[in-house]
Amino acid sequence: MSFKINWDAIGISTSLACAIHCALLPLFFTSLPIFGINIVHNLFFEYAMIALAMVVGTYSLYHGKRKHHHNWWPFRFFVLGMILLLLKVTFPAWEIILLVPAVIGIIVAHTLNYRLCRQHNHAHSDDCNH
Repeated sequence: MSFKINWDAIGISTSLACAIHCALLPLFFTSLPIFGINIVHNLFFEYAMIALAMVVGTYSLYHGKRKHHHNWWPFRFFVLGMILLLLKVTFPAWEIILLVPAVIGIIVAHTLNYRLCRQHNHAHSDDCNH
């Protein structure tokens, strides 16, 4: 019995976790600075979460493109979402306005990648070398 990791599902999950972190964490943890804990607007934590999403997403989308569908559209949505996430951290006044399209872009990228992978199911053209 083989076990396969669905990287698109992990990518979607990390995107949703990021959205939940950004939207709900300030509501629940406003008292953390009293205890000396500051993860709400901690730049290191924010960039670490973005880096994690970038690593998981890039691997997932690259694998799908290379092994299955050979389509760059999922990467385009992903890059747009990642740029918007980086802008969200850079310009905190625009955080909510940038967060929603960023998460939507990343989720669309993973969903499109997942669907293209299932649709093509290793249907390769003549120029494919694997």
